[in-house]
Amino acid sequence: MGWEPEPSIIRLIRNLALQNAMLYEGEGKVGSVMGRIMGTLPELRSHAKDLGALIGRHVSEANTLAKSEGISHVRSLLEEQAPELLEKKKHVKKTGLPDLPNPVDKPVFRFAPNPNGPLSFGHSRGLVINAEYAKQLNGELILRFDDTDTTVKPPMIEAYEMIMHEQEWLCGFKAQRVIIASERMEEYHKYAQKLLANGYGYVCQCSSEDFREYRKSKENCPCRNQENSEAESLWKMMNDENGFQPGDAVVRVKTDMTLPNPALRDWPALRIQTNAHPRVGNKWRVWPLLDFQSAVEDHLQGVTHIIRGKDLMDSTRKQKWLYEHFGWNYPETIYWGRVKVHEFGGFSTSGMKEDIKQGTFTGWDDIRLPTLGSLKRRGIRAEALQSFWIEIGLTQKDISVPLTTLFSHNTSIIDPSSPRLSFVRDAIEIELRGEYPAHISLDAHPSENLGKREIDIDNHIYLEKSDLGNVRLKDFCDISKDGVVESIERSDNRTIVHWVSGGHKTMLLTPEGKEILKSEGILENHQLSIGTIVQLERIGYAKLEEDKLVFLHA
Repeated sequence: MGWEPEPSIIRLIRNLALQNAMLYEGEGKVGSVMGRIMGTLPELRSHAKDLGALIGRHVSEANTLAKSEGISHVRSLLEEQAPELLEKKKHVKKTGLPDLPNPVDKPVFRFAPNPNGPLSFGHSRGLVINAEYAKQLNGELILRFDDTDTTVKPPMIEAYEMIMHEQEWLCGFKAQRVIIASERMEEYHKYAQKLLANGYGYVCQCSSEDFREYRKSKENCPCRNQENSEAESLWKMMNDENGFQPGDAVVRVKTDMTLPNPALRDWPALRIQTNAHPRVGNKWRVWPLLDFQSAVEDHLQGVTHIIRGKDLMDSTRKQKWLYEHFGWNYPETIYWGRVKVHEFGGFSTSGMKEDIKQGTFTGWDDIRLPTLGSLKRRGIRAEALQSFWIEIGLTQKDISVPLTTLFSHNTSIIDPSSPRLSFVRDAIEIELRGEYPAHISLDAHPSENLGKREIDIDNHIYLEKSDLGNVRLKDFCDISKDGVVESIERSDNRTIVHWVSGGHKTMLLTPEGKEILKSEGILENHQLSIGTIVQLERIGYAKLEEDKLVFLHA
């Protein structure tokens, strides 16, 4: 071992290994002890490899001792050597992201969207989690465009720029590297040829139906035993416009056709596509499928940790076969479960694109859509999305979360800077009678210094029709149902209602599924800038647009 730890570090490792073996009855884990050491002594991260070997030896010895001599013996050793590790500590619920497994000195993460549209709410999870780890651990975040599918999910040329802006907005920093897969086809072809030349793959001419039968019966297809020279010749035919056509041949990675999981049996790595690509046109005919392209790129870019949904476990298993063929070390992989948000059910990128084309939605920032552009337009802050996903963390459980959870994070961020205004829907005009001031000045916010609301009192006001009666006009006076001002000071427990004097007509737009509820009303006069988020009295937060209000949340 090139690095020699100090005796105090060795003692700490030995005692933590004993503690772990005691807690888990002889089944202590290296990763658990490693996490404790890295958390206590982060300066040791540069020695992670040597440290892992040292910890592994002590954990193995502690587990053997626990099983041979008993847990009580391990406890006795700890009582002598590190009694503080036996102290019962009050359990504190851990918040934020868990410690990164198998940490390295400078971890590399990637976020890899398909640019067939801009980013959605669902994308924000992967972006937030990867960016947060990169930020916390002084690592790197790669923004990689996985854009090699021109058939099922063809790239949208304007999405590249949109996604780069959205990534910076959501993370608060630009990705350290931007990779565009379609511009790196030489690399994928190089490794495809290496796969074939070394006998790790083959060009399969079976129809999809025939190969499905081979896969089902766990039999090798006839193409599997081709010579390297034949594979090279078939590869050239795949790349020749006068050779194979789409569907005639694919390159497959050799695995084992008897594997229990059918998805892993000789999986397809590259296929022929003749649709023009918006960035590189018709330069290439043979394109990698995602599992091959992503695996090769992760290796080439030095990705150390892949964080993905557990629905992609088969992708990990496929890619590990490829890494084994090439003699590469697969990145540490962390999974999360599905998060379902009921309010965002039923949307897909391709579906949204078609609906925009047909005029059902006004654009990618239509307030009904679950896109980052829409959320940003309405007034959801990047910090709210960050805290929302970090709070959920990396649980592998499938969970359902209401949007109100996100809204609560957003409220804590926007409320201090949101002035109050009155907006009266279903307005009815009431004539005021009696004595009252011609002008009042109210604080724009109940606790923050956001200036004043200067209100001129006409001889009439607007109330919501349902508020008619003996009521108190908020921050002004008590009136009767006939509009008589009965008292400036609050005189009884009558209902407090919001109201508008003067004002101007406007529309409040509220997204409701795939519909927009339009509420016409009277908005209090103000001098606020377009784009300001306000809190509408008794309604909720909304954003001021040029000629309307866009509802955010209550």
